[in-house]
Amino acid sequence: MTESSRSTSLFAQPLQGVIPPMITPLTGRDTIDEAGTERLLNHVIEGGVAGVFILGTTGEAPSLSYRLRRDFIQLTSRIVSDRVPIMVGITDTSFVESVNLAHAAREAGAVAVVLSTPYYFPAGQTELAQYIEHIVEELPLPLMLYNIPSLTKVTFEIETLRDLSSHSQIVGVKDSSGDTDYFRELVTLKELRPDWTILVGPEHLLAETVQGGGDGGVNGGANIFPKLFTAMFTAAQAGNTDRVAVLQAQIDNLQPIYDVGKYASRFIKATKCAASLRGICNDHMAEPFNHFFEPERQKVASIIDKVIETP
Repeated sequence: MTESSRSTSLFAQPLQGVIPPMITPLTGRDTIDEAGTERLLNHVIEGGVAGVFILGTTGEAPSLSYRLRRDFIQLTSRIVSDRVPIMVGITDTSFVESVNLAHAAREAGAVAVVLSTPYYFPAGQTELAQYIEHIVEELPLPLMLYNIPSLTKVTFEIETLRDLSSHSQIVGVKDSSGDTDYFRELVTLKELRPDWTILVGPEHLLAETVQGGGDGGVNGGANIFPKLFTAMFTAAQAGNTDRVAVLQAQIDNLQPIYDVGKYASRFIKATKCAASLRGICNDHMAEPFNHFFEPERQKVASIIDKVIETP
């Protein structure tokens, strides 16, 4: 089976489960922590994830050089070695660079690319639909759309997604808006595209959205405690309310790490900090951000110590 046909067959029905938005382990401004990347990938795969999503928001993609992004795609592919599907973020302010990254992803063996709305200059919905229609024609892989208006300033409105659902190469949506009403409307699009994969970003909403018809989560906490999130997906999908309640308590115990620190980048800092505290990878941040220093590290440590991964 060719890589193209494998990608197509994978999305013949929704991809379900937990797909962590991987942090990008770094040792310097433009240097990958390769050993840490290997430990991280092995950690999440052994935790039962359904795939990995690299170069997204949690992966600090907009702050990374194009050279490093390509190197990270290739490194990830070598380490994963077909154990799970790889999805690659290609969001950029440049149409051409997004397409170039998609081709790099295809060459490395990724199964899909993930694209949000271009940031900096906010696009109108007509412009956004046209942009997606044009870029789909250039992409060598299936495309998942990514709604994260808090960072891009633009929402994929439901009617826009309804219109875009006619494109067979678009295979689903990841929603990080945190708006449960929006997510419920999003799930209704499965009436048009039963094959679409609908994923939620905010991890505390994983059970609620799966029970409401979603297909899983792209949850940052799965970098740290993958077994906790994969167990939650299984319990929610099975309708095991008692088990969901137990697991939700542990996921809720984790959430305070994202309140440590005072800047908007704190959720990435906290995730990298927790991973470093668990001995998984380096916590170096891409500029202009700093990693947490000792007072914040101690706070994160005290929080993750209270989390039971497999209660």
